[in-house]
Amino acid sequence: MIAAQPEVRRSFLWKVSLIAGLGGILYGFDMGVIAAALIFVRESFSLSTRMEEMVVSVVLVGAMAGAVAGGMIADRIGRRATLLWGGVIFLAASLLAPASPNAFTLIVARALLGVAIGFTSVTAPVYVSELAPPQSRGMLIGLYQFALTVGIALADLTGYWLAGQHAWRLMFGLGAIPAALFVLLLMTLPESPRWLYAHNRIAEAESVLAKYTNAAGIRLLVDDICSGLQVKVEKRWSALWSPAVRFSLLIAVGFTVLQQVTGINTIIYYGPRIFSLAGITSNRNAIFATLLVAVTNVLATIIALVLVDRAGRKPLLYVGLTGMTASLFLLAYSFHSPAAFGAAPGVIATICLMVYITCFAFSMGPIAWILVSEVFPLQLRGRGVAAATIGSGASNFVVSITFLSLINAAGNSLTFVIYAVFCIVTLLFVRFIVPETKGRKLESISTEANAITS
Repeated sequence: MIAAQPEVRRSFLWKVSLIAGLGGILYGFDMGVIAAALIFVRESFSLSTRMEEMVVSVVLVGAMAGAVAGGMIADRIGRRATLLWGGVIFLAASLLAPASPNAFTLIVARALLGVAIGFTSVTAPVYVSELAPPQSRGMLIGLYQFALTVGIALADLTGYWLAGQHAWRLMFGLGAIPAALFVLLLMTLPESPRWLYAHNRIAEAESVLAKYTNAAGIRLLVDDICSGLQVKVEKRWSALWSPAVRFSLLIAVGFTVLQQVTGINTIIYYGPRIFSLAGITSNRNAIFATLLVAVTNVLATIIALVLVDRAGRKPLLYVGLTGMTASLFLLAYSFHSPAAFGAAPGVIATICLMVYITCFAFSMGPIAWILVSEVFPLQLRGRGVAAATIGSGASNFVVSITFLSLINAAGNSLTFVIYAVFCIVTLLFVRFIVPETKGRKLESISTEANAITS
């Protein structure tokens, strides 16, 4: 008799991934909306350059705090419950921001949005990774990054649409709509079966598994979970430094820090300002150019969803980082010698940034969060992803709060040369440190990676 083969009900996995991906839309919207809103917030509250940088960057301080709390909460009360708390905080902050009577209140609202981002960015990729089968895990986790790019594009579209009315309060307030939808839809999802199994709620875990796989699939996944639980680590932050986990920590934190210092969020936060530096003087036209870059970001992320489980993680990273490096050097040269191209500097800047964002979107963007969701053992996955999120948030904060000052001190050209050099460093990190995880069982990845240093 031929043994039954595992089967997967993909409709259930798509539902889970798409709802979890709504957290990515919220992340992207609240990160991206500041690009257009900042122009008018600056006028309303007469902000200095330092205060502009604070309004932009405080969300990252909140995200780091949210990542610390969210990582512990996700390991303690569950992935779904943590996402629900994140959604509630998103909703509250999205209502506070447009009601802000002064810059201080807006900064508080942005910090709360950061806390919500920390909760969801830690938990959503982990939640999806713990449900997805190996052969489609990259694509399903990548949907979170795809949703994030959609959120950024929606934020830029909102900014372009409302720029004529200078309606920055409405730009912020519209974020309450997806936040409310996120909370409502999360109530229809189950808890992660891997988290349930790790907390000895075995009957509940198998009940969840039965919703999307057959008996053979349940046995296979339970064997994988049990294999992961055999790695004995304490559920403490200090355990991330233990020999069983430290190489995973290096991969995750190193990669997410490098993702940020390549300059991606200078474009997300300061896109209109970059285009104005390149000669686009109209606020509306600068916002429209930023919108074009955001739409390119969405479309290029689809490339990653299609190829990440076929071509693998590292080939996409090699191609993407090479393109990012070349486009940043060309952008720097266009600022240094604008007459050399025989065209308006704004056109050259738009082309360079569209190439850069395309290469980022099918490589560094989604693969960072795929990797950090894959490389940690089950017992420390929440804290591990939180550590990576903290690294991402800290480096993002440094980049975003220094960008305008760096432009003023070093000039446009040298600033983008610095980001290009970091792309080269990242390429070396991928070559020598990052493992290929395509098609591998989730619990085996961290065991094999950390065997190198144990």
